Amino acid sequence: MGILSGNPKHEPLHYGEVFDIWSASTAAKGCISSYRLLKNHCGDKDLRKILDDVIDQAELEASELDTILIKNGIVPSPTFPDRPKANVEDIPAGARFTDQEIAPMVSVDIAAGLVACSQTIGKSVREDLAALFKKYHDAKAATGLKILRLSKEKGWLIPPPLVLNKPETVEVNA
Repeated sequence: MGILSGNPKHEPLHYGEVFDIWSASTAAKGCISSYRLLKNHCGDKDLRKILDDVIDQAELEASELDTILIKNGIVPSPTFPDRPKANVEDIPAGARFTDQEIAPMVSVDIAAGLVACSQTIGKSVREDLAALFKKYHDAKAATGLKILRLSKEKGWLIPPPLVLNKPETVEVNA
């Protein structure tokens, strides 16, 4: 049997896996902090539910990834302090993020997370890590779809220019 056969949890991590796990944990902790802040600014109950879901997912990811790091002798990044809760009405209108601003901020984070998960899956040697990041990818994709639907329903989505009339193609004789 080779060094990379048998139970994947007993296989060593390679440097790329360590970096990706540490980076994903750090990013999840940043999301927890920033999404809690955005939740203070959020007025829409449906968007607040999505923020609760992404916070829960980020907490799960940070916990699972930190466990892997610690079991492999790697010190995880520190956790940010908890954000105090604030009432959205107490934040002056010009100083607070609107729901229409919050939705695309979260969508962009989700899109970046999908790419990061895909890259980690692609370079993982340990099958358990690839499966773990696939689980995270699936959760992010589902949440991205929810926020897209919500943004369309609420009229928050600002689409890029749409091609409604395709120009006629001109054939060039070569």
